[in-house]
Amino acid sequence: MSLAETLAAHHLTVLGGFHPDEGDGTPPGTETLLLLGPAEPGFWAHVTAQPEWLDGEADPLDRWSRRVIGRIACDLGAKALFPFGGKPYHPFHRWALRTGRIWNSPVHLLVSADQGLMVSFRGALALKQRIAIPDLEAKPCDACEHPCLTACPAGVLGVDGYDVPGCHAFLDQAEGADCLGAGCQVRRACPVSQGYARLPEQSAYHMRRFHN
Repeated sequence: MSLAETLAAHHLTVLGGFHPDEGDGTPPGTETLLLLGPAEPGFWAHVTAQPEWLDGEADPLDRWSRRVIGRIACDLGAKALFPFGGKPYHPFHRWALRTGRIWNSPVHLLVSADQGLMVSFRGALALKQRIAIPDLEAKPCDACEHPCLTACPAGVLGVDGYDVPGCHAFLDQAEGADCLGAGCQVRRACPVSQGYARLPEQSAYHMRRFHN
């Protein structure tokens, strides 16, 4: 079974990759780093049916990611890396920009060629082999009218960056119910995001985790 087929069985996909240089902060001996994220449609239905989601313990999504991506890494003789788990954190933001398929958006959030502002990472594979990586893409923002810049109903996320305390204050109000229940309106305004089949339930889960 190919890596793509293995990942697809878990509703995961390669969002991008690169061949690291010495200063990229990858484990020694890494020849290829692949960033992994949800593959839609079907990711949320799949992951919420897994044992981690049904056992009542904390952090089911992160625990599922560790189990699944960790097993894939072991089978490949690779190392699994994650964007969670405490300090020191791996530089996923910098790694994403190295792929040539993920960029800083006009609102300073990451935007991907395939998932728009809905891009998220479940982990990464540090491979000891140098393999082909996904082709570079044109930045979608270059041919976009940037509706993300004016989409925030609270005016706390835009060209000047992100006022996180202001966002939390807005989510505490009745006017913030749509963002809290269906996901950030800025992320949803991105045309590429709108073509990506991420369910509102998944966005609501991440918003609740962010706001709690």
